[in-house]
Amino acid sequence: MAEISEVRALTGSALHEALDDVARLRIDVFHAWPYLYDGDLEYERKYLQSYIDSDEAIVVGAFDRDTLVGASTGAPLTDHADDFAAAFEGSGLNLTDIFYCAESVLLPQYRGQGVGHKFFDQREAHARRLGFAKCAFCSVQRPADHPMRPTNYRPLDAFWRVRGYAPLPNVIAQFSWRDRGNEGETQKPLQFWIRDL
Repeated sequence: MAEISEVRALTGSALHEALDDVARLRIDVFHAWPYLYDGDLEYERKYLQSYIDSDEAIVVGAFDRDTLVGASTGAPLTDHADDFAAAFEGSGLNLTDIFYCAESVLLPQYRGQGVGHKFFDQREAHARRLGFAKCAFCSVQRPADHPMRPTNYRPLDAFWRVRGYAPLPNVIAQFSWRDRGNEGETQKPLQFWIRDL
């Protein structure tokens, strides 16, 4: 089994240097089920720039010696207000109270070593230091009978519940991206999960 040697926050020049590696990881990992994302490096660079521009964002990297093999991102939910404000309308929650644990990506050969917990530990600790009351993330919802769903697929719901997260009823964002094998983008629902810090 390939082994993780270190999990640490990336800041400053280290974050700038790792940006293309994080982008490539996102493209590689999200290519698989359930995201089926047909991504490109230019879009990813633009998306990840928001983590460089935000003083309160965090990017956590997982390394096999000097090679980045996993990454996890987080930022205040208000940094993503344009994307998520509609989903939270009527929820009674204040976006300024919530830290958004955006994505976690890890190459398959490095899974099962507790890196997922370390990704959440570091982002939640960062959110607490900044004074946030809650952490949230969202997960794509795919039909159970989707033709590309692997027969051995295990959703991460049990892992998220162990971390203290629960789905937020009726708080569902809509995002569009191009699935593998498709000509254009299609809209997907993403269910928000949340926990108190």
